[in-house]
Amino acid sequence: MAVRSKTSPIDPPQRSNLIHIRPMRQDDLDQVITIDRASFSLPWPESSYRYELLENPHSLLMVAEAEAPDGEKQVVGAVVVWLLEDEAHIATLAIHPEYRGRGISQELLATVLARSIRGGARIATLEVRANNQIAHALYRRFGFEVVGRRLRYYLDNNEDALIMTADGLDERYLKWLESHGWRK
Repeated sequence: MAVRSKTSPIDPPQRSNLIHIRPMRQDDLDQVITIDRASFSLPWPESSYRYELLENPHSLLMVAEAEAPDGEKQVVGAVVVWLLEDEAHIATLAIHPEYRGRGISQELLATVLARSIRGGARIATLEVRANNQIAHALYRRFGFEVVGRRLRYYLDNNEDALIMTADGLDERYLKWLESHGWRK
């Protein structure tokens, strides 16, 4: 698998030491929805986040929280994962536009993958816009490969979605994540 080779390392120096990854709380919803709307042309409605957070026992919701120089904390990224049997389905992942390029998406993804593995996941899947090369690169760094295509999946512009999968999520993969210094 690509993630275990030395030719595709994650670049830990991009990460910010002022980022804290934690479970999403109900009082985060306004900030998460703002990030979602700034990130996607088809954002999730607030009711979907509320359902995932409060009613879906198979959801794993995490946020990235940044600490400003004045000590105030702000949610700058969020991820929702559905844990279904031995599969982790990454439903959404978004970073506030002002915080992109700092490795926060890598931190969130590594955290939910590690938690998913500990919860029994052995495979991870997601859909991503066919033209979103930045997201493709992120997911490839974690061993995701394109396994299919959903034609005209996105209703705003009829863009195709690529189905990407990472299999072989196991103790070895978990150790690989930890060897790159990702927080547990």
